[in-house]
Amino acid sequence: METLQKFLAEHQFLSDMSPEFIEQIVGCSRNVHFAPGEFICREGRDADNFYFIREGKVALDIHMPQVGPVTIMTLDNDQVLGWSWLFPPYRWHFNAQAKTEVRAIAVDGACMRGKCSGDHLFGYEILKRFSRILAERLHSTRLQLMDVYSANG
Repeated sequence: METLQKFLAEHQFLSDMSPEFIEQIVGCSRNVHFAPGEFICREGRDADNFYFIREGKVALDIHMPQVGPVTIMTLDNDQVLGWSWLFPPYRWHFNAQAKTEVRAIAVDGACMRGKCSGDHLFGYEILKRFSRILAERLHSTRLQLMDVYSANG
């Protein structure tokens, strides 16, 4: 647990978060590993976790009819994968595939939702931080779609 605590406390996404809030996240966390080519999540499936990427590269893609998969972003060290765990119906909105070997910390979404409901200050802090990720991902998707349609138009 100390390793998770130290890593999470130093992660840019959690910078300036109180140690008490970090402890709540650690209580829902575990180390995970993904091999190159392995899917971490699939669009439309249950979003049970989110991930703090420790090492490796993860490609995020969406499926576009008549185009196929379109990579909207590549994540790497010190980034966060996943926001779908936070919003009903808790389904992934994209695919995430390990492009290299990936070491990450998986955080259980149901556990986090319970902690957020039980401590509204903690929940608000988590929501603010994940809202930034959501805005960044939507912006990246928009830019990718503009590229796809300008190339096909």
